[in-house]
Amino acid sequence: MTSAPPTGRLPLFHPARLSPEQQTLYAEITGGPRATGPRLFALTDDEGHLHGPFNAMLSSPRLGGALQALGSAIRFGTDLSPRVRETAILVVATVWDSDFERYAHESVGRAVGLTEAELQALREGTDPGFTDPFEHAAWSATRMLAGHPDRLEDTWYTTARASLGEAVLFELSTLVGYYATLALQLRLFAVPAPDTAGPAPRPSRR
Repeated sequence: MTSAPPTGRLPLFHPARLSPEQQTLYAEITGGPRATGPRLFALTDDEGHLHGPFNAMLSSPRLGGALQALGSAIRFGTDLSPRVRETAILVVATVWDSDFERYAHESVGRAVGLTEAELQALREGTDPGFTDPFEHAAWSATRMLAGHPDRLEDTWYTTARASLGEAVLFELSTLVGYYATLALQLRLFAVPAPDTAGPAPRPSRR
């Protein structure tokens, strides 16, 4: 195993040197829904190494496969509108101060209609001023789920359920848990966002 790279603790897995299980997961990530449509942030570098949390998933492909499948379902299989979904992800990015999540999902947020003023407010953790009552309620609920889970009392829940419904609260709580997990792993392995990375991490020799 190589020593820890200067801008990250986990070596990059080269696509030509993956185990069969890793190859399957790599194909699911690079050939699944994330790879179709507009490429708003890169999944791989020029040599095919996976960016961000996806490289770490290859460390444990069975668990990584389940994690990436959950992420794909959250991104592409919920009833959350794109604006609500990206707002919620960026709330988690701010709570965790996750550079990679912010880098990736501000790009997606712009593409789905979040304005620069709204993105800045989400980055700063302030009210983005959504005029749509549902979007504002979803933003407010996500802030509580991500930042104040100890304050999810009955009164709060009753109000949130009346505004959003149980299905949306389930989907938002799942989203918060998933992106908080990724933020934790990105912090654990010191994975930088590409635009703040400096020298690239050394590829793995495995």
